Amino acid sequence: MCENCNRREFISTTALTGALWAAGSVAAAADSAPPDAAAGAKARIAVVFTGSPVPGDRGWGVSESEISGLTDRLKAVEKKLGNVEFVIGRSNKPEDTSAIFEQAGPDAPVLAVNVSIGGLLRAIPLALLGERPLLVFSLPASGHDWMYAYRWREEGKPVTMFATSDWDELERAARLLRVPSLMRQSRILVFPPLKGTAPACSPEEIKKRFGATVVLVPQERFNELLAQVDEEKARAEADVWTREAKRVVEPAADDILRAARVSLALDRLIDDEKADSLAVGTCMAWLSRGFPCLGFTRLRDRGIPASCEGDMDSLLTMMLFHYAFEIPGFQGNSTFDTAKNMVWTAHCVGPLRMDGYSGKPSPYLLRSHSEIGGGAVPEIQYRIGQKVTRAKLINLDTILVSTGTIRAVPEQSTRACRTQIVTEVNDAAKMVRNWGGGVLQGDMMTLLHRVVFYGDHSKNARHLADLFGARVVEEG
Repeated sequence: MCENCNRREFISTTALTGALWAAGSVAAAADSAPPDAAAGAKARIAVVFTGSPVPGDRGWGVSESEISGLTDRLKAVEKKLGNVEFVIGRSNKPEDTSAIFEQAGPDAPVLAVNVSIGGLLRAIPLALLGERPLLVFSLPASGHDWMYAYRWREEGKPVTMFATSDWDELERAARLLRVPSLMRQSRILVFPPLKGTAPACSPEEIKKRFGATVVLVPQERFNELLAQVDEEKARAEADVWTREAKRVVEPAADDILRAARVSLALDRLIDDEKADSLAVGTCMAWLSRGFPCLGFTRLRDRGIPASCEGDMDSLLTMMLFHYAFEIPGFQGNSTFDTAKNMVWTAHCVGPLRMDGYSGKPSPYLLRSHSEIGGGAVPEIQYRIGQKVTRAKLINLDTILVSTGTIRAVPEQSTRACRTQIVTEVNDAAKMVRNWGGGVLQGDMMTLLHRVVFYGDHSKNARHLADLFGARVVEEG
């Protein structure tokens, strides 16, 4: 919550943003009709079985019965995920592959299942692949083409590979391959200023890299929506927050009501604009009317990535993990206790449903904002013993990654921000020295924030990076 802004800096920033609007240098969200939101979109994926099947009892390759079984499994994955559509075909030569690609569409990523020796090399030459993200699915003894996938990656192509006997990995492949398509269809709302690494603060660079549309929203739009909030619905929302809390510590009833109004205004904004994510760089301007932290919690729990302090790197990180794994992230500040080999992550907002959007919510207290005082924010008590991944996409081309296990969560926090987790890592002292992996530069907020997700997603992060032509840097 703008912890690095003093009052003079905030007023200066607000004045600059207002001047930009007055000068017409930023287009308001209402100026053009919104495109289809990724929330209702599908990702079309081209599936190419490369090469000819072999007899089931000999040779290096995949049998006809296995191809049939894999196809049935893909249909089951399509039904389960709901937002992917497979265009399935077989290919022995580039012309066959071109026909499949034409049917799938110009931007469809590719799942290539190698069937026999040389099949992949014959069916998908590099000139045909172009810039399509490619995931090679290679069963054991299905040929020798597996050796070329990461060589293509080294040549700059967006390629990754699963060399596995586990057919269930087809679902993971689909989850990863759908991300580029869903990112292209995404609509990102931002209340300026944008903050973070320079490329992540450029709508043009985001569009070029991911295809997502960034829409800069004037403060006046939020003011209008807040004035239109139905008072009865706001009281009902406040009652839910109060009733479901383990305990209300500092906030008065009016603090919770004002935060509930902001939450409903944010919901209305997202729905009206058919938006898929939100970043707010004007947190301080909202506080007299209601803290946005409860609203951000609700948005993340309904599958709308939302970052505070205008942090675009953290927002894009949340979007990647949301589209791939259908989980929200806890964006927070970091600090260390090397004596105990621990990393602390703390912020005054976070999702309740860290296991996924249909998962059980975490318990929480209602607290005042730690640094500013007043208002109503959640202090969420995440699960002790949970394995987590700490990540951040920076510069649009590098993913910082580390893993750990939550070892402590306060019953009621003191100091720092309200929601806190204490995470055991492999080597906290090494992480302190390597914070940012030698590649992250920027202001204090940019250096500080990371996004925490339940589960170990370090391998998946590498595959995602491959599909976007990015790299992974381990911080711990």
